[in-house]
Amino acid sequence: MRFLGSMVYFRGYMRSLNLAMCVEKLGSLAKHWKFPIGMILANVGLAFLLAFLSNRFRNTEGWGTFLVALGFANLLLWGGWRLLRRETPPRWLFGLLVGAALLRLALGALWFVLLPTVGFGSPAERSGYVMADAYNRDRAAWRAAKSDLPLTKLITGKVYRKVDQYGGLLFLSAAYYRLLNGNAHRPLLMIVLTSAFSALAVIFVWGMGKIAFGERVAALGAWFIALYPEAVLLGSSQMREAFIIPLVALSLYGLLRWQRQHRWQGAVLCAAGLLLTYPFSPPSSALVLFTLLSVLAIGGDASLLRHKRVWTAILIVVALIAVGIWFSWGRFAPDKYQNPFSIAAWWFKISAGLQTHLSIQDSGWMQKIARPLPAWLRFTLMTFYGVSRPLLPAALIAQSAKPFWQAIAVWRALGWTIVLAFLLVAPLLALRRLDGNALAQRRLVLALSLAVWVGIFVASMRGGADLWDNPRYRAMLAAPQVLSAAWVWVSYRQGKEEWVKHVLIALGVILLWFVPWYLRRYTAFVWPLSDFFLTLGVGIASAVIYGGVVWWVRRRRETDKSVDGEMS
Repeated sequence: MRFLGSMVYFRGYMRSLNLAMCVEKLGSLAKHWKFPIGMILANVGLAFLLAFLSNRFRNTEGWGTFLVALGFANLLLWGGWRLLRRETPPRWLFGLLVGAALLRLALGALWFVLLPTVGFGSPAERSGYVMADAYNRDRAAWRAAKSDLPLTKLITGKVYRKVDQYGGLLFLSAAYYRLLNGNAHRPLLMIVLTSAFSALAVIFVWGMGKIAFGERVAALGAWFIALYPEAVLLGSSQMREAFIIPLVALSLYGLLRWQRQHRWQGAVLCAAGLLLTYPFSPPSSALVLFTLLSVLAIGGDASLLRHKRVWTAILIVVALIAVGIWFSWGRFAPDKYQNPFSIAAWWFKISAGLQTHLSIQDSGWMQKIARPLPAWLRFTLMTFYGVSRPLLPAALIAQSAKPFWQAIAVWRALGWTIVLAFLLVAPLLALRRLDGNALAQRRLVLALSLAVWVGIFVASMRGGADLWDNPRYRAMLAAPQVLSAAWVWVSYRQGKEEWVKHVLIALGVILLWFVPWYLRRYTAFVWPLSDFFLTLGVGIASAVIYGGVVWWVRRRRETDKSVDGEMS
């Protein structure tokens, strides 16, 4: 009996032990699978929500297609994160990456839902598109996806040439729609893709910043690109810049990684970023190549340019860009323009002249200013005016018939005004002590500033003072723009560069003079200065006076300190 009692006790003990082990194992499994299960449930819920919005609140038809699209987006984000693992990114950066993607997706859904009722009633707005180019191209991509048309014809330009002269984004969109195989055209499907791809710029800007400038600049740069209005707007629409911005960041990150760490993986990433911009826009590839060469020649180890393999790769890329420009622009050029360089010069001259004409025609006050000027001076004036657009005082004061669009204008103008001010200071700060500490950093900022300002002026010359084409052209280099701005801010905070603050204040003084000038234009406000150039001149004079007062006060303080020191 005692033996049987022992056996019963042992059996009960083992059962309780097994139960405890099972509970512990289940707890471990639950903890291990908590994140994946949460992600799956979140994606399913988001798929139903997007389908509900896409169907104008009628039903959730097509939620499975949205779930597949979200799966692609998750793979994109995970793949980009894996590329950065060598830099040991912090955990908060992954949260910022996901947050940036969700912000762009949320705004894309907001445009889709609100624009049909709060817009001006254009066909693009009635369909929920924030940009007309995206409307035309996306609809053409859907028609191509549902047809029997070989998608390669989209790249060769044999069809739908007017909606995408390069064919890259049209091909990608059509292939994406065909792969998803949905039963109806749902524009938000493309927003899922663009929002995720656009968000990748966050981690690549962080990688650039960490390699070149350190953790603080990297963190600030990542936040800047995550929230920069122009990058967010483009990432929330079906535009090629949503892809080009992160590809530029990837290419620069790869180059810096190749320079500083001498790893072949960096060269591969650099080449991948550069080559992947080519299908979207060969001229954009040319601008990216110029940026990379600027960094190689000025901003880092120029010895890489002495390698034959590097020059061979550069010449191959130049040849590809020339062929792309000849192929995409050649059919529009007169017969006398035969080679890619003459075609590019013709195209730029024609498009820049047209944009200058349209910008002047769209503004009565600009007609008044530009009419007495010679053609070359009109072009110069419109170029510099385009650099400032969207201008914050104009966006704040000029009333729009649709408050929704004015809110977007103010949002974009605020972002560009802040970034532009820092971009003006960046080369000055880099040149101030070029032979001092952090020489490599300052040379890199000079190289990035050169590329950025070339891009800004090319965009302004090409897009004139247009409020849509001009900003999106220059936004292609948003990554080096925000990284330069972040470097200026951190350098100011760390190095006690007080003059940076005063330069920014002086720029603000110039801008402030245009507030009453715009009030006079758009309201009944009485103001004696009506001439644009006189207002600009007074603004510059005020900035110079402010600078002189600051200099005098500083010299006075230094003199007082030296006198006190001698007396003591």
